[in-house]
Amino acid sequence: MRKELKIKNQVGELEHVACFIEEIGEELGLDMELQMNLNLVMEEMVSNIIFYAYPEGTEASIELTAESDGKELTFVLSDQGREFDPTLKEDVDIDTNPAERDLGGMGIFIVRNIMNKVTYQRLEGKNLLTMKKKI
Repeated sequence: MRKELKIKNQVGELEHVACFIEEIGEELGLDMELQMNLNLVMEEMVSNIIFYAYPEGTEASIELTAESDGKELTFVLSDQGREFDPTLKEDVDIDTNPAERDLGGMGIFIVRNIMNKVTYQRLEGKNLLTMKKKI
């Protein structure tokens, strides 16, 4: 299975991401908990691109590719925004009171805890975030 989704960097497009994950879940027969977790991962990462990758008012595309061999599901999220490697971000200290914690960092923490492998590359002016999950 291989699917691709191309969206604009607008919050309203997150609905298309959720539908994309639902289609994949149905096609692969994934349980609802895994589908919800995958949706959370994609919503976190796509939201980061929408809010932080481009100067305000800049229209751009975000591409999401999903591929599965039946044992593993691989997502590649691609954008041409500011270079940012979320894998370099240190995990948040979840034992610290949220009111005393620095802002940010929870998204990649969630992604690392749901996905089995997360890697980043910057190639030809594109951010490529690869996220793998055993299914």
